[in-house]
Amino acid sequence: MLKPDFLPIQGERVRLRLLQARDAQMFAEGTVDPNVQRYGHLPESEYTPESVRTMIERDVVPGLERGDLAVLAIADSATDAFAGSLVIFDVSDESAEVGFWVHPHYRGAGIASAALALSARFAWGSGLRELAARTLPENSASRRTLTAAGFAFKYQTVDTAPSGERVELLHYLRRCQEGDEQPTPDSLVDRE
Repeated sequence: MLKPDFLPIQGERVRLRLLQARDAQMFAEGTVDPNVQRYGHLPESEYTPESVRTMIERDVVPGLERGDLAVLAIADSATDAFAGSLVIFDVSDESAEVGFWVHPHYRGAGIASAALALSARFAWGSGLRELAARTLPENSASRRTLTAAGFAFKYQTVDTAPSGERVELLHYLRRCQEGDEQPTPDSLVDRE
């Protein structure tokens, strides 16, 4: 079960925090990007600022309260500006799956791998022992990002993506361990 008390969690460049209504415009803009549409396999085919705000109320807040879904904002640690989304889903007693996408304005700075490292800290603090991830074979940027964040390739299969589409996917796994310390008060940001 995910523990929302550990959020937000901050690293040197990136903060993982709850997705908020003020992120709706940037979230919707980011999902229009051809790479997000091609590789993101998002549950909805189209997002508007209003549909994002509805999703936050309908899915994001209740999912985190239940502890089985975390739809988080990847935010710039200095400005708190929305830079992408990281989702932890299919949560069991010891594992979960993680997915992510980065807004085009923030690509190439290593924030996705930093956010994945923070997600491992969040998972470890929540009592999980491993995170899984899936990506398309042709998504070389995602494969590099997962590897940089400590995920190891495990196998390839045809599977169902979060969008519901049947696609060929590469499966990755990252063990959460003591090096992914439980968030400490110093790593938590002011909750205002």
